[in-house]
Amino acid sequence: MLPVRGRDGRATRPVRILGTRTAWTPVGDGEFFCPGCGGDRNYQRLTGRRRFTLLGVPVLPRGTTGPVVECAACRHHFGTDVLDHPTTSRFSAMLRDAVHTVALAVLAAGGTCARTSVEAAVSTVRAAGFQDCTEDQLCALVEALAADTGRFFDQPGSASLAIELHESLDPLAPHLAPAGRDAVLLKAARIALADGPYTPAEREALTTIGAALTIRADDVIRLLAAAAGTPT
Repeated sequence: MLPVRGRDGRATRPVRILGTRTAWTPVGDGEFFCPGCGGDRNYQRLTGRRRFTLLGVPVLPRGTTGPVVECAACRHHFGTDVLDHPTTSRFSAMLRDAVHTVALAVLAAGGTCARTSVEAAVSTVRAAGFQDCTEDQLCALVEALAADTGRFFDQPGSASLAIELHESLDPLAPHLAPAGRDAVLLKAARIALADGPYTPAEREALTTIGAALTIRADDVIRLLAAAAGTPT
């Protein structure tokens, strides 16, 4: 850089002789969770072409850069991996659906719609976001799932039960903190315990839920024991 002096002889901002400049081109847009703003924002996906500059004038190409994600609010650039994180609204929907699936799995594993268990399940599902959920709706779904053995399961621990739970919980688990994963399992445990101690089928379903949430097996045992008030 060369120093530049004004008419009064004082130094002003230096002039950069050589440098680089990037020209960004939008190639897509959408909504994402901005780690800079800490909330859902609109974004543009950009690719760039870099050029050498001489006295601020682009002269020679230097290749491409990006793609990057630019937040429409804070204008910060991020790697495209930020798009893997769900938006707040999407995360809420994923959590709501996961709790609903977990509640159904535990009720179905119990074999009957015991009133106390159904009441606990309805309360849990409503708190997760399905505020219009009723006991009749859950019981009807449990009966339908028990009849549709090819889709869901026909006995505890079946491969189809594990598939259903993994389809619901696998996308969610990486975005939950350990305490959040534990909380989902404990919600399921309280539904199972509402009508008495765990049955073997309920314990098997809860173990499958813990595995789908990527909770270690020994931690699953500890959490289930703590929920039941029994020593591990």
